[in-house]
Amino acid sequence: MADPSLIPGFRKRKTNCGTRVAKEHEKMKAYTILQFTALGLWLATGSLTVHGREPARNLEDLAKIEAKVEEVSRKVMPATVALLSMRTGSSGSGVIATEDGLILTAAHVVQGSDEVLVVFPDGKQVQGKVLGANYSKDIAMVQIKDAGKWPHAEIGESKQLEAGDWVIALGHSGGFDAARTPPVRFGCVTSKGPGDFLSTDCTIIGGDSGGPLFNLDGKIIGVHSHIGESLTNNNHAGIDGFREDWDRIHAGETWGKLSLDPSTNPEKPVLGVSMANVRGVKGVVITGVAPGSPAADAGVRAGDAILSVDGDATLDCTELKKILAKHRAGDNVKLDVLRDTTHQEITVTLRRLSELYEQH
Repeated sequence: MADPSLIPGFRKRKTNCGTRVAKEHEKMKAYTILQFTALGLWLATGSLTVHGREPARNLEDLAKIEAKVEEVSRKVMPATVALLSMRTGSSGSGVIATEDGLILTAAHVVQGSDEVLVVFPDGKQVQGKVLGANYSKDIAMVQIKDAGKWPHAEIGESKQLEAGDWVIALGHSGGFDAARTPPVRFGCVTSKGPGDFLSTDCTIIGGDSGGPLFNLDGKIIGVHSHIGESLTNNNHAGIDGFREDWDRIHAGETWGKLSLDPSTNPEKPVLGVSMANVRGVKGVVITGVAPGSPAADAGVRAGDAILSVDGDATLDCTELKKILAKHRAGDNVKLDVLRDTTHQEITVTLRRLSELYEQH
């Protein structure tokens, strides 16, 4: 094995350059301790309602969840790797998803690199070939060059996740560190974003990007994408996005555009309309319909007011956008439309924002 100190991003415990990362680690530790302490106090008083696949109603339930987190962490730790680029000097994380060494990571981690150094938690190093990527979803694949039966984690599903579901985040925080294994962060889903993105309150810092997000069954449900300024409000690319693009990425195709603004994400499902909130008018008023858009094809007109989507009331434009963000391109949605004084039910098949770009 090569000298770990020669690896880009490698940190020894006591260095000036590691001061900021060390402080961030202290924040992570403090947050985790406070999170569990507060949760324990709330549970002890019976004043906390927890939603998720394994709800915690008392201290016994909390102990079971803690044991589950420990079990999952031990199981998936060997498959959580650091990815280091000699060409760009960038450092990130990834997770091995198949026995033959296929790694899932974030597209921005491998951007500009043809090969990366794959470093295991025990320090073992192998070379990896960067395959394809969908930058709009911030997802990519790397293939370990050496043949072998590599430690790997099972792939799960992300579409059915709901706010409150428990999740476990791993990654090589601050870059590979031979003095410790990848830190384990525990939290829950806080919201679903556009397309395949989801947000959690797991504490994530630089170096974690591309690292895995697991459910309590130890299955991969996403990889870390955009890290929030607060460290505890972060976006993850859902695993179902990988499923949809698996063959293309594995074959080496690269497409899409990275964006930190979800509203401009080319993968965002859209109706293809402009809209406004009009005082005194119930619902969201359509001010324009793009030619050839899903709304136009379904018969939506300028002047229509959308009162609900699949039964969920659309009180304003923000509410409508939130509802659409929970869907995917290809989904059919039923609009309750008020046209003049008549109610109409119109079914629209959502399409990707990028498809509208292509035709205009």
